[in-house]
Amino acid sequence: MDQQTKQALKHDQFIDTTQQGLEWASENRQTVIVASSILIALLLIVVGSFVIYNNRSNAASVAFGSAMQEYQTPLAEPGQQVPPGVKTYASAAERAKAANQLFMAAADKYSMEPDGKTARYFGGLTYIEAGNNSAAESTLKQVASGWNSELASLAKLSLANLYRQTGQDAQAVDLYNELTAKPTTSVPAGLAQLQLAEMYESQGKPEEAKKIYAKLKDKDSKSAVGMLAAQKLNPSAEPAALQR
Repeated sequence: MDQQTKQALKHDQFIDTTQQGLEWASENRQTVIVASSILIALLLIVVGSFVIYNNRSNAASVAFGSAMQEYQTPLAEPGQQVPPGVKTYASAAERAKAANQLFMAAADKYSMEPDGKTARYFGGLTYIEAGNNSAAESTLKQVASGWNSELASLAKLSLANLYRQTGQDAQAVDLYNELTAKPTTSVPAGLAQLQLAEMYESQGKPEEAKKIYAKLKDKDSKSAVGMLAAQKLNPSAEPAALQR
């Protein structure tokens, strides 16, 4: 079979295939239209969802930034000269109360966005500073039960410290042990153990504290936690970082 014949056969096959496709499309015109409409609708939904998510993420970031800016407003002592136009607060509690309203508003409005979840965590912290321990506990518990393990561990650590402040030592111990068993980057096991040891010290249980400090020191004497533990065991010794 010569080259010209092969070319002709290929051309005929292409024509036949095309005609068959056109005939099928003509016979199933309604099906093609419906399928195309569904595909276009799905594409529009995907694109629309992406745009909406980006817009909400940006808005959540702005709301969280505004709350954080309020939280970082400087404090002014009574009688202190403040430059014109500079906003200040008279106390940390007053500042925390104002920032808390912004953090919680951002958390409630953007609860599904990362910045909204972080805002809720800071809402818990500012509740503590403002003296509203009940609201702080419920807020931090909500963050602690979230899927973000890093943020959840921070919330658990703050919750444990709140329990220490309010005399709920058993709950604090449970959380410190939980954080030790399931460490994260934001709350390593050593940090949780260090907090637990400090709690035992404050309770007048030096032997319990020393056991933890000794374990931390032996585990990694060169880490920050290990050096702190060593200093706790021997307060009169010069810190390792300052030794020559």
